[in-house]
Amino acid sequence: MKKHSTNYYNAFLAVAEDCPVKMAEIPPLKEPRSAVRIQYDLLKDSPYQYTSDQIIYESNGARRGIPEEEFFSKGQACMRSSALSKRYGWGIHFDEEGKLALYPRESREYQAFEKDETLTQIRGMRSRRKRGQ
Repeated sequence: MKKHSTNYYNAFLAVAEDCPVKMAEIPPLKEPRSAVRIQYDLLKDSPYQYTSDQIIYESNGARRGIPEEEFFSKGQACMRSSALSKRYGWGIHFDEEGKLALYPRESREYQAFEKDETLTQIRGMRSRRKRGQ
C-alpha cells in the first residue's frame, strides 16, 4: 500500500486569515479528548518530537482504532486543516526533519518565522469561503 504523507519540511504554517482570535487559546479539554486537543497536548509537551504524520495519526486514526497503514492508505487532511491554526491562533513550525512545534500568534518566535524567507510559508485553511466565490 502506498503511504500518503502530510509532512512538511522547513516550513511555517501561519494562522488562517479568518482565525477569530488575536491571541492563541488552549483548545478546551473534554472527554473523550477532541482531535485538536490531542494535537495540542502532543505538541505542547514535546516540541520537535513528532512529524505531521504522527500527529495526524494519533489525533485521528489511533483514537478511532484504525491501523496506521490503513489510515495512510488514503490521503489525509494535513495540519493546514487543524483547528490549531484555523480557530485557536497557533502557528506551527516544521524543521528540516519534518518535526513540528507550536507557537502562539502573539509571540516573537511566530513573528520571526512568518518573516523568514528560508521557510516555505503556508497558511491554515480558511473556515469560510470568501464572499462572491
